[in-house]
Formats: sequence, structure tokens, C-alpha cells
Amino acid sequence: MNPSRLLSLIVVKLAKTPFPKPIQCFINKMYIRVFNIDMSEFIPEDPCEYKTLNDLFIRHKKYIEFYEDDDIVVSPSDSMIIADGEIEDNYVYQIKGKKYKLNDLIPYETKLNRGYFINLYLSPRDYHRFHAPIDMEIVKVTYIPGVLKPVKPTQLEKELVFTKNKRIVLKCRDKKDRYFYFVAVGAMIVGKIHMNFDKRLQKDYSEIVTFEYNEPIKLKKGDELGRFEFGSSILLFFGSEHFKYLNQKDFVEVGDILGEIY
Repeated sequence: MNPSRLLSLIVVKLAKTPFPKPIQCFINKMYIRVFNIDMSEFIPEDPCEYKTLNDLFIRHKKYIEFYEDDDIVVSPSDSMIIADGEIEDNYVYQIKGKKYKLNDLIPYETKLNRGYFINLYLSPRDYHRFHAPIDMEIVKVTYIPGVLKPVKPTQLEKELVFTKNKRIVLKCRDKKDRYFYFVAVGAMIVGKIHMNFDKRLQKDYSEIVTFEYNEPIKLKKGDELGRFEFGSSILLFFGSEHFKYLNQKDFVEVGDILGEIY
């Protein structure tokens, strides 16, 4: 077994183990202190009410506001924007100075050249659930096994990671009948990328697996799409002349405006 996967399995096993309540309470409080998490935003607020560390990872927010305009694309998660820009000659940037070919990430033709990409990094302190960024239909999902390298910006500056790591690619269609792509990338310690809409995606596969939906999976903006069981990355890709980027912030909260489709 790949060493990164073995380490992830061990950590996930520990994170899902319910320790005696005084010990679990101490573990949860230390995690909150180390990562400076404001628990007033979550339900429950008391860290001692979470039976495992994993339960704390996947905590629920009390309230999320999603911009109602149908054409507005919102952030699917609490995230740092680590890179964004135009897709040029089918190359995109992982982070400034590190670019890769798009078909090394998505193993089929996407017709995204001259479109737009956005890279979202979820740190261990962030809300780990992610939501539909716009009203959408999922028409195809591709599970790609890989290693589990760290996705921290400092690591991304050193080597290409996104094209090597485990990931799940969602081919989506917006209400204007154009395709865009939502890529959930695994990371060091991320043992599971949980997608809510298809139980088959909760299984680990040793080879690339694709599921196509004759009846597309329909989601409204803000619907919970899935979760990471630790921090990771989400990559969004839009086609040429489909999307205008509006965000001016380095860090966005789930529901914040990223841009608009037109």
C-alpha cells in the first residue's frame, strides 16, 4: 500500500474512534485551540458534544446564506483562493509558477480551453462540507485513485500535486445548458471524499471508475453536495465565454459570490 494512504488510514481510524468522554473532550478542545476555530458558528457549539474527532471535522454550520440570483456562482466551501485565471492552451495553474495540462487532471476531453479556473483550498480549520455553487445537474462522475500528498500552498509551490492525488471529477450542466466541472481533490490524511448523491462513490477503487447518469442528478444552489474528512481542495472549471469572475477576496466563506454565468 502507498505510504500516504497507509498513514491516512491510520489517522482516519483514530479520528473515528470514540474515546472516553474526558479524553475525547480534551482531544477536541486541543484541535480547536491549535486551529483557532470559532465554534459559535457551528451546531453544537460545545466541542465536548462531538463523540469523535471526525464528528468535529464534519460539523454543521448554524446558518449559510446563498445569493439568490440564478446566474450568480457562489463558493461551495470556506476556502482560500490560491489561484484563478484563464485556461490557456489547455494549461492551468495549480498555484503561481506551477502549471499542468488539464487532461492530466481530467482524463477525457473537456473543451475548456480559454475558459476560467478557480482553485479553492480548505485548511484543517475550515468547514469541511461543500455545497452546490449554482443550480446544476450532474451528468457524469469519474473517480480517479491516486496518492494523498499534502495540498497546502507551501507544498503546491514545490511540486505538482493535483494531477497525482486521489480525486472525484463531476461533469455538471448549468441552467443555460453549458458544462462546467467540479473536482474534489483528496489530500494527506483525507481518507474519504464523501459525495451525498451516490453511495457507490463512498467506496475506494483501485482504478479509474466512471458513472454516467441517464437521469441527471439535480441540485439547487446551496444543496449539500458532500464533505471531506479533513481539509483539501476544490477546483472549478468553466467553459469559454461562460463565466465572469467577480471575487476580490483571498478567503471566501461558503455562499460568498465567486462570479456569474452569462
